Amino acid sequence: MREDTKTPETESRTLSIKQLKAFHKGEPKTLGEAADTKGVSGSEDELPKSITGHFAGCQDDQTKVSCSLENNRFLLFGHENGKEGTEITLKRASFCPFKYLTSSEAATLPEDVLSRGVDVGVAVLLQSVNKKVLLTRRAANLRIFPNVWVPPGGHVELDERLIDAGLRELREETGLQLDPEEVSSQLLGLWESVYPPMLSRGPPQRHHIVTYMLLHTSLTHLQLQADLHPEPAEVSGCAWVDADLVRAIVSAVDGEADALALPASLPQSVSVSEVSHDGRLSESVLPVSVLCNRAPAEGEDVERVSTGTKFALELWLKTLESQRQATDK
Repeated sequence: MREDTKTPETESRTLSIKQLKAFHKGEPKTLGEAADTKGVSGSEDELPKSITGHFAGCQDDQTKVSCSLENNRFLLFGHENGKEGTEITLKRASFCPFKYLTSSEAATLPEDVLSRGVDVGVAVLLQSVNKKVLLTRRAANLRIFPNVWVPPGGHVELDERLIDAGLRELREETGLQLDPEEVSSQLLGLWESVYPPMLSRGPPQRHHIVTYMLLHTSLTHLQLQADLHPEPAEVSGCAWVDADLVRAIVSAVDGEADALALPASLPQSVSVSEVSHDGRLSESVLPVSVLCNRAPAEGEDVERVSTGTKFALELWLKTLESQRQATDK
């Protein structure tokens, strides 16, 4: 279930600020708590701030943390804390709004943004047995990241395991219903997501920690494609991408301005299943250059692969390399 399709009833069941706890140097801290609406000029600790910056320092955009989901609380620990948990990479965009938001700017954020805090989400990289992963294009009418390519995903609901949330979101958005006993899962990384993604497009409205999860299936992408029934209110297109295309996508680093040269061996287009308003699929093609678009520094956004998705795809490529090295031994 995407952000725009939540109802008040379902929203109350999702993990949010009061369940996301961060522990740094042994001290617990709830990040993203609302400022007191009667005193927004008070303590800076009451104002929203970057979670990555909390662990990595003000200017670093990546660090290692440990994480666990316990009793409806998503816990993050600094690596020096010594607590048990899965060690994983936490990263934010180089242009993350909370990296540059001043205290005075944070204090002027609307009350609904301040009170919302940080939501916890999960996104699924579904890998077929022939090593392709599924990307979906968010519907054009969605308020947050419309027309942007991402893996299926959404919020973690109360009493859900991450794997259960991922499989549920996969089913709700694509129609693919996978048995948890028939897939193997791997935690890839954590992404600090903010919308709008940069201050040039306006002040922050939404703040998430997205857990990227890799799911391995024993089915080919064609077998999975035959069972695709995307939800048109959320998804406008689906595409299966292989490692060669993914390498080109992640080479288009958001926030950098250098010219991008795509490999001559790379096809100029990729097959896409377009989703009509009534849910029917039709085959089309999309220029590869669209998937390699960078996030514009200013102005309206463009159709592209999201920055967080590029982070997850880069981690996916590393799993393929690890598998190759293990096979070569």
